[in-house]
Amino acid sequence: MTIVRLGYVAMSVELKNSSPSQTMTFTQFQKIRDREAAIRKLERIALANLENTHRLLKHNVFHEIHFYRLTSRLIPLANHEELADWNYMKPLKEKLREIGEYAEKNSMRIDFHPDHFVVLNSSKMDVLKNSIKTLKMHYLILKGMAINPAHRCVLHVGGNYNETVKSLERFIDNWMSVPKSIQQLIILENDDTSFTLDDTLYLCEKLGIPLVFDYHHHLAHHQNINWEENWERVITTWKDSPLPIKMHISSPKSDAEFRHHSDYVDVSMFFEFLNKIKGSVPEIHCMIEAKKKDEALFALIEDIKKREDVEMIDGSSFYLK
Repeated sequence: MTIVRLGYVAMSVELKNSSPSQTMTFTQFQKIRDREAAIRKLERIALANLENTHRLLKHNVFHEIHFYRLTSRLIPLANHEELADWNYMKPLKEKLREIGEYAEKNSMRIDFHPDHFVVLNSSKMDVLKNSIKTLKMHYLILKGMAINPAHRCVLHVGGNYNETVKSLERFIDNWMSVPKSIQQLIILENDDTSFTLDDTLYLCEKLGIPLVFDYHHHLAHHQNINWEENWERVITTWKDSPLPIKMHISSPKSDAEFRHHSDYVDVSMFFEFLNKIKGSVPEIHCMIEAKKKDEALFALIEDIKKREDVEMIDGSSFYLK
């Protein structure tokens, strides 16, 4: 039997006043005349974000959720060019370690999905350098939590620029400029407009990167709709990873807005996927990308409990019979 574990993204609908993404713009920063006071305020915001992250992890443990995506906005202005002298990790060290210990103690898988401006196949050197700098921040946060950074950061391939083949090859060329420690961080996802499962598999197999299969994206954008023909290849990209294979699950908002995520996940659509991969892997982690966050996870679990082809393990996990 295959074990399925569900996770959700960054924010909780259920847990009030728990945003881990409170921020400060650089304009707001500049309005504080005392630069040191402004930096201390940034640090207080970052610590508040980490405190709320810790609250969210406790919320997850209470509801038996073992998979969670951290927000990439934990530390406001961490990579701003005017704050290059700010050692943002120093004041956060103790709290980061506390969060990491809590996650490890409760066997919780946590990872990141950086924002769209992280583009490793850009033809612009400044964009590539800033992307690597941002990824380094994610690496440092995970190291600060004493969590193995390997395969914890989901990226899209990047820009297509109306030249798929050249854009894929540029990713390979730019990959050589990415430090080894950051390379180990990365896992790649097929997207809904630019790079299909086949395109993404090409890079993952060539560069030894695990592939995160997004089923909804594939239905929206594909060369060959029969994704199951490539499923064994997807599995193989995870052969050297310390983590179980992961995928993304979401449902279209409507037929007219097929690419947009719905508030909740359609259980029938989800099981169309699961029934085809059942038995192919011992365990799979499914990140829910729905507008209602943890509420969508709870609703999906209630739908799953009504099925006869599953055996529940706990609040967010089940066996496929």
